[in-house]
Amino acid sequence: MKSMRIFTLLVLTAFLISCGEDEIGLLPTESETIKNLHAPQSGGQGQPISGAFAKFDFDTGAQTTSETDWDIAFRGTTIIVNGGTSQGTTDEPSRTSTAGVYIASGTMATVTEVDEDAFLSDTASGLAIPTGSDNGWYNYSGPPSYLITPLSGKILVIRTSDDKYAKMEILSYYKDAPANPDAFTDAGRYYTFNYVYQPNDGILSFD
Repeated sequence: MKSMRIFTLLVLTAFLISCGEDEIGLLPTESETIKNLHAPQSGGQGQPISGAFAKFDFDTGAQTTSETDWDIAFRGTTIIVNGGTSQGTTDEPSRTSTAGVYIASGTMATVTEVDEDAFLSDTASGLAIPTGSDNGWYNYSGPPSYLITPLSGKILVIRTSDDKYAKMEILSYYKDAPANPDAFTDAGRYYTFNYVYQPNDGILSFD
């Protein structure tokens, strides 16, 4: 009888610990690295810019061609979100959701909470992630190297199209993410980035 009581107690303890660890069925955060997401464009250098945006969906962790189920999209150095309004550029997708983004200062390790009051969406007069050197996510060196380099300490925090959250760090703009890129020999407009996705509703932490 005593052995039975001890066994029952052990089973109950294990059950309670399991419930605590699972936090009532919460899904774990997802951490991934995306390599060589190609974001080509036509035009530039004073010519009209065009070309389809490369859309990305954090829920599936993959590029998508969906007109509605996307969170963030890339074309050249321009990054847009699926929220707000289009600027009306050629081939720019319509916004069909309430996605938003802000740029946090820190690292992937130190940006652990979402600031709900900081989110911005795209507007007809400006993008939530500003374009231009040192305005948003990158620096453009100009001559003689002409390099596009991600700004250190800049983390993009995204509210997705289905009201979940993600954070991402852009690591490289060049194919295969060379340690020392050369704009004359390394193909550009290939994004490599890390991201963490919080798949649970209403959770503002990335832990």
